[in-house]
Amino acid sequence: MGAARIAKMDEFYTQLTDVEKELRHYKPHFRGKVVYCNADDPRVSAFFKYFALNFEALGLKKLITTCYRSQAPDLFSKNNSDHAVFLEYEGDKNSNRVPDPDEIEVLPLTGDGDFRSEECINLLNQADIIVTNPPFSLFHQYVSQLIKHDKKFAIIGNPNATSYKQIFPLIKDGKLWWGVKPSGGENQFFETTDAFAQRVAATKPQGAWWRRGSNGKILVGMKTVWYTNLDFPKRHVDLILYRKYNPTDYPSYDNFNAIEVGKVSEIPANYDGDMGVPLTFLDNWNPDQFEIVGITQSWDKCATKIYPGQIQVSADGSESQVTKLNDGAAIKVAAPPANKTYYKVEGEMFVKAYARILIRRRK
Repeated sequence: MGAARIAKMDEFYTQLTDVEKELRHYKPHFRGKVVYCNADDPRVSAFFKYFALNFEALGLKKLITTCYRSQAPDLFSKNNSDHAVFLEYEGDKNSNRVPDPDEIEVLPLTGDGDFRSEECINLLNQADIIVTNPPFSLFHQYVSQLIKHDKKFAIIGNPNATSYKQIFPLIKDGKLWWGVKPSGGENQFFETTDAFAQRVAATKPQGAWWRRGSNGKILVGMKTVWYTNLDFPKRHVDLILYRKYNPTDYPSYDNFNAIEVGKVSEIPANYDGDMGVPLTFLDNWNPDQFEIVGITQSWDKCATKIYPGQIQVSADGSESQVTKLNDGAAIKVAAPPANKTYYKVEGEMFVKAYARILIRRRK
């Protein structure tokens, strides 16, 4: 996520409308369950607000939320306290259908509320389902904790985290998948700190967009997906395939036993071998239709060869010695491609595909 990486900050606060759009697909999962939101300021969090306002409709048992290094009711915690608080809500007590302040119990934490602390892990162990927007910079650590403690979850993350060596094996093994919201759709806009929002508006860093919200504040937009292990009906709908395989439109990789499929919509209906598809395939992955067999990242060790040193020829004609062709799928070309980067290896030329998931038809 370009903007976040540039700023090295994690304060992106999810809008209530985005929470509602995704979580409405998981409603049956919440009945009788304890929900824990452990990476937001609970007093103003859209996640807390969604679950508190829908507590009875969802049939929740309890809602628990914590914050990090803050006791102040402010959306952007100043992280200036060594102690934090957590909130517990067990539903409407006076039948006015509103979560009144005196119905929400505010309790002290002895520590700063870090999700990795022992007292926060104790709260985690009380919960059935975790829903939040965790710190982008700690994403794989956060997911690892949820898997270790065998929790159900729906959390927001960077789509590129799919290719992390800590995340992709979980997807391949069916322990998590992308949620309902299509990654190729509209950007998700977040509230963030005024300083960061002004910086994005002024510099327009790669991978970030902005617009003004109804209150006039700048909202920063970025590509995000939901990562979850909660099932939903769309996940079992077959992708309709209409294209036929031919070796010209679907060239074979030089370093993987698979063919290149540049668009998910163009997966051939009549090819039974391995295929390399974009990460956005996970928007439409029906595990009954396709098996995920690998990814074209060097750490997955699916490549059939390792190239010696390569010369990268950039679109402007400049050349440099690199090794990056080994970290992706290579397609041999007969002539230098126009206005595109390519690689020269021992008299042969290659172009490199973006990160690809390797899939195979089940039926």
